[in-house]
Amino acid sequence: MIDKKKLARQFIEAIPHASALGLSLDEIGNGEASMTLPYSEALVGDPETGVIHGGAVSAMMDTCCGAAVMSHPKAPGGTATIDLRIDYLRAATPGQTVHTKATCYHVTRNVAFVRAVATDDDTEHPVATASGAFTMEARF
Repeated sequence: MIDKKKLARQFIEAIPHASALGLSLDEIGNGEASMTLPYSEALVGDPETGVIHGGAVSAMMDTCCGAAVMSHPKAPGGTATIDLRIDYLRAATPGQTVHTKATCYHVTRNVAFVRAVATDDDTEHPVATASGAFTMEARF
């Protein structure tokens, strides 16, 4: 039997951009995953404000959603993003870690559907939300 948690962790650790961003997988299992993106001046998109670039947040949300799919009980293994919509609601607060939690809420034969929320220390006002569709590796 495949250890989906281990597989997802290995997958994320093998992604060069995940390492470059400093992403860490905090929790994973049963179609849910959570990750953190620590604040780094190397990720700042606007030097005047110190706000992290939206692309770093986007990459974290995409990676977290993929991990959630991989950990779903009905998912056979690997995945790839088909579609991902990210709505940026506000800038992440400079100096704060950004957290993302993703949930794979529906799985069909070939496609998994995921929602995610990114927050910083202000958990009542999200930084961004995401919804997406991901491929599901065919079962043989």
